[in-house]
Amino acid sequence: MTRISTTSNHDAFAIEMMSEGAGRIVVGDFTETFRAELTFWGPEQYERSWARALRRLEEADVTTSCLVSSITDPKTANFIFCWVLYRVQDEVFVQNSLILLEELDRSFDPDTPWFSVGPREVIDEDGNRISEWCTDIATVREFRVMSGWS
Repeated sequence: MTRISTTSNHDAFAIEMMSEGAGRIVVGDFTETFRAELTFWGPEQYERSWARALRRLEEADVTTSCLVSSITDPKTANFIFCWVLYRVQDEVFVQNSLILLEELDRSFDPDTPWFSVGPREVIDEDGNRISEWCTDIATVREFRVMSGWS
């Protein structure tokens, strides 16, 4: 299934499965494709997870969520790939991230992956700026609604 990104006056936002195991995220002018592992979740499970993650962003002015982009069975995996979403009022900051499962204080729950990511940081341990992209909550909401993700 192909989805078309929505565009507002400020930014664009989309996440989609384009073909078997290939996904794409769009945040403003940034676009990246990714490989989604399909042994634990199929495309429908990814989309259901993304819909829950985007709805979570709408629940509070300051909150954290994440879009799982590749997952294998958490009972045997070492890590999960995701795009972490940090909402601060009307802005949504997006960072590419890796959840290291052995470093978690509690078991990873695929239904609530946002509980396994930390607070937003903009500088890494070496003093380098962490790459992030920004959109707004209205654009994210518009994408969710246009995608039919209630």
